[in-house]
Amino acid sequence: MARSLVDLLTTHASQQPERTAYRYLLTGDCDGEIQDISYGRLARRSRAVAAWLQERGLAGSRALLLYPPGLEFISGYLGCLSAGVVAVPGLPPQGRSQNHRALTRMKRLIADADAKVILGGREVLAALAAQAEHLPELDGITCVATEDIPDEAADSWREPDLTADSVAFLQYTSGSTSAPRGVMVTHGNLLDNQRAITERMGHTPDTLAEYEHELFVSWLPVYHDMGLIGPVLNTVHLGATATLFSPLHFLQRPARWLTALSRYRPHTSGGPNFAYELCLKHATPELLDGLDLGRWKVAFNGAEPVRAATLRRFAETFAPAGFRREALYPCYGLAEATLIVTGGSVDTPPTLAAAPGSERHVGAADAAAVGSGRPIPGTTVVIADPERREELPEGEVGEIWVSGAGVAKGYWRNALATRETFRATLKDRPDRFLRTGDLGFLREGELFVTGRLKDLMVIDGRNHYPQDLELSAEMSHGALRPGCTAAFSVDGGVEGEQPVIVAETAPDAAADSERITEVIRSAIGEAHGLAVRDVVLVHPGTIPKTSSGKIQRHASRAAYLADALAVVGAPAAR
Repeated sequence: MARSLVDLLTTHASQQPERTAYRYLLTGDCDGEIQDISYGRLARRSRAVAAWLQERGLAGSRALLLYPPGLEFISGYLGCLSAGVVAVPGLPPQGRSQNHRALTRMKRLIADADAKVILGGREVLAALAAQAEHLPELDGITCVATEDIPDEAADSWREPDLTADSVAFLQYTSGSTSAPRGVMVTHGNLLDNQRAITERMGHTPDTLAEYEHELFVSWLPVYHDMGLIGPVLNTVHLGATATLFSPLHFLQRPARWLTALSRYRPHTSGGPNFAYELCLKHATPELLDGLDLGRWKVAFNGAEPVRAATLRRFAETFAPAGFRREALYPCYGLAEATLIVTGGSVDTPPTLAAAPGSERHVGAADAAAVGSGRPIPGTTVVIADPERREELPEGEVGEIWVSGAGVAKGYWRNALATRETFRATLKDRPDRFLRTGDLGFLREGELFVTGRLKDLMVIDGRNHYPQDLELSAEMSHGALRPGCTAAFSVDGGVEGEQPVIVAETAPDAAADSERITEVIRSAIGEAHGLAVRDVVLVHPGTIPKTSSGKIQRHASRAAYLADALAVVGAPAAR
């Protein structure tokens, strides 16, 4: 029985050395330049990286991975696992607009993980070297471009002594409200979650044979848990093939995702809700005429609130291209549980339900809570009152608590946060649970996620979920960008807490900003019975988001209070 993904890679390289493990669309286009790597080649490159690390006595140390999108990251990551080195996936600084933020995060990761080595691409490391005088954190850290490590180094590779409890990598959280924390994911966690993904998404031997091992198409960032543990690692777990391309190429032209799905016809692909909205925005008749999505079996949707309206519209819009509503696959997971916690059944349409105790007034079906499936095998999900430490009955909203083999060991070098998050207990029950910070309810065994505990707005004694207000705002006017609205509350003095809406729109909408603002106010008033304190329209790409694309509402609120928003047109009155 395999002890780790390293064992599985060795098996695949031995049994099917010529099979393509990954192909990478360098331009994001199916007709553009393509790189691919076979299982035999992937194993050799991973072992070369591993041997280089072993020869320098780095087993057990942390290696920060800073790669541009591409296949080299995978060799570096698997090289760390093959050496017994703890991988730390990171986002390399790139582009002027993100450079400062990426540099700040990189510095935090180096310090927190106590990284001893940085593995990356030539251009990334050259850029870091050019800024060395501003990066004292790099002093004493070895940096190597792994493409410069010769294949011959693999000949000296030694199989590492790994156990289920050995830490495979640190998955740093997005840090939406605090400094990023490194989740210690073990080899046992990884294998358990891979088995769960395989079982729940129907990745059976028969499926692989039917699809000629074309399992995934993915543009998701590989430094994030959804893009790494899903498309990348489940592919190597099963010995299948995945087609990958850059998140930037997807954002530049969302149709590339659909075109790749039509060309390579994989079983599984997906992303956060905003990705489906972007596809809808660019769904021209010409695009639909050229697509064949009939083989897309699992269209997973997670990492942010899954919206019923998005699911309905996507199924209706792409039905002419062969897309089936039953392929829609809402799911729920988080880095602290490795990845997947709940998921549906293949070929079963999503379940919708009204959230109890909430103030959801938007048109019923489109505002309903979407079921995220049932707990994966070996995992327990309870809905808890965190203050009373009591399990709530079915149908009541509370905090989602999770236990199971996929739950990670805790946060790296943070005993206090580990105790608070990973060691929760219920009265009269010895089990330890992971506190997710998410709100939801169970109905007939299925989980419905309703929001974040820290984001819940209580106005005039009533609970309001920010994503409901955001949806109402975005549906009210076509100038607003899907998935790019933040709702939060501020202290209105004698009037108490009041909601604020910050929404991204095109700069050319400035002339119509007053009208758009009034439409949003009216929509929120009608749907939720709330008087909005302020509506602020901001430039595209300026609302703070996490590395996985989630809206950072606390950061948006802080920017609003500091008058630091990139306002379109005249600043809104405070």
